[in-house]
Amino acid sequence: MINVTKSDLPEIERYIEYLKKIWSSRWLTNNGEFVQLLENKLAECLKVKNLILISNGTLALHLALKTFNLKGEIITTPFTFAATTNVILWEGLTPVFADIDSETYNINPNDVEKKITDKTIAILAVHVYGNPCYVEELQEIANKYRIKLIYDAAHAFGVEYKDQSVLNYGDISTLSFHATKLFHTIEGGAIIVDDEELSEKLKLLRNFGIKSEEEVILPGTNAKMNEFQASMGLCNLENIDEKIQYRKNIYNYYKKELAITNVKFQKIIASRYNYGYMPILFQNKMKRDEIYSELIKNGIKPRKYFYPLTSDFDYFKEKDTDIVKKNELKIATYISDRILCLPLYPDLEIEIIDKIIHIIKNVIKK
Repeated sequence: MINVTKSDLPEIERYIEYLKKIWSSRWLTNNGEFVQLLENKLAECLKVKNLILISNGTLALHLALKTFNLKGEIITTPFTFAATTNVILWEGLTPVFADIDSETYNINPNDVEKKITDKTIAILAVHVYGNPCYVEELQEIANKYRIKLIYDAAHAFGVEYKDQSVLNYGDISTLSFHATKLFHTIEGGAIIVDDEELSEKLKLLRNFGIKSEEEVILPGTNAKMNEFQASMGLCNLENIDEKIQYRKNIYNYYKKELAITNVKFQKIIASRYNYGYMPILFQNKMKRDEIYSELIKNGIKPRKYFYPLTSDFDYFKEKDTDIVKKNELKIATYISDRILCLPLYPDLEIEIIDKIIHIIKNVIKK
């Protein structure tokens, strides 16, 4: 089966070099040498000030919310991975869903402002498929209403907007380094903040709140990255630009070959993009599902990413109807019903890509 993605792995000999050092030092976790090295290298690579490595991207989101001691409603997008919404619920907060933009697929600032009430304490926006949100408009809203602006940047590794890292916008950004991402540490993630005091607080929160051997000053948790994860990250970082270029070539090939068909592509507003995903928007749900089924029959597994909307999850059916008002999520529903992400990874063979394109064209012609 050709999956929608395939994890990049370095040459095993390179990874073993790091493993030998771990075996020699016996320092496996607790802010070891390679965690510290990867934090420094990533901060330089991504052009950010403070980067704190976390054991996974979901815990990064948890800590991002926890650090502000938020209570109330968070305006967010339903067109996202389950973790974005679930974290809000786990932190005892109420998600309020705003509709999305029909071209970028990101949260619509105009609808965000309409949803603000006296209970609103933050915006949790997602750079969908790594495509930057309308960061300036969202910041204006956050400033106007004095609320926090948090970005789930799980897809946005290396992405820039107006030649500045998209991770530098808002109060805080989080990354995911899951094995399926274009840069990964097997499992892992990071939090990016500009504020030094907040950075130190987050370091405490990821390690039980321990300041010293005899001082625990915050009710933190265990969200530390270990040396094995960091070593994988250091290996994968070595040729990340080359991998992104491969992705770009495949992405552009798909667009060129499918341009004459009745499909639409996401409007990218990044000044530097990472080509992490290949989303295609079909003319209707029936056609999308037909193409999905045909690809599956031929040993190719794309993904209806993101379908269903998180606001459609079963556990919201038991919630107060004020949380989810379907008639207010028309664009998100439209996109979710028609979207399909095609396979995209650096060593995807051209013969497979052509086969995928051929199947799509044939189904569209019917």
